[in-house]
Amino acid sequence: MDISIRLKIKTLYNDLSPKEQKIANYILENPKIVSQSSISDLSSTLEVADSTFFQFTKKLGYNGFKDFKVAMLIQENDITSISIHENIKENDSELIMAKKVFTSNITTLTDTMNLIQEKDLNTAMEIMTHSKRFYFFGVGGSEIIATDAYHKFLRTSIPVTHSSDYHVQLMEASLLGPTDCAFCISHSGSSKETIELATVAKETGAKVIVITSHAASELAKIGDIVFLSIAEEIEFRSEALSSRISQLSIIDSLYVIFRFLNREESYRSISKVRSVISTTKND
Repeated sequence: MDISIRLKIKTLYNDLSPKEQKIANYILENPKIVSQSSISDLSSTLEVADSTFFQFTKKLGYNGFKDFKVAMLIQENDITSISIHENIKENDSELIMAKKVFTSNITTLTDTMNLIQEKDLNTAMEIMTHSKRFYFFGVGGSEIIATDAYHKFLRTSIPVTHSSDYHVQLMEASLLGPTDCAFCISHSGSSKETIELATVAKETGAKVIVITSHAASELAKIGDIVFLSIAEEIEFRSEALSSRISQLSIIDSLYVIFRFLNREESYRSISKVRSVISTTKND
């Protein structure tokens, strides 16, 4: 499944130059005009060089402007109909505010789902199946995602490790080996701490699975496999907060697929967990 222009722009947006962001904004706001205009007309309107617009289309993965324009004509309805919803307004009722948050989350999940590629899932499962231990790394808000992933994968047959302390994570990363798999999570992909963790893990020979919202980030460049999350920002909530729901869904997907492919071992592990947990509950 081809990734839409809108999603390509969103995953690369923070890593674009100011001129490229200007082009990106214009494309998202005026898809019909862009699909019907020449590169010279668009460059003149935006006051950028033809070569700048041309290189922008190359950065999106197209052979050039002609290839990009064909994709625009095909995807014009997608870009027009699925736009960032309205921000919360002063006269919105509590119910309307809640619905806008739900709408944002639904868009976030749909966009993230559309970015997932089967080959990436296959590669991730190949790595995970041949790993002897999983390590989950994340700092700040991403540490919450790492903790959730640790909690889930405790139910599998693979030993898992996670610490909320960065320095402990760094020590753990230094002790990884070729049979270990490190999951490095960061919305921005530019967290110095998480980049360092991924770099150290990579140097030990461990495999690195990255979950981030920015395809061109430093963290994404380190990963053996990268899963991209999409986040819709609304007023009073940043993209980083919104990205959590899509990243949690990526983790859920990897967990369910891994358990399904390792049914017997996973069943024994979860039976042990359930047996112990049941003693803490009242009849």
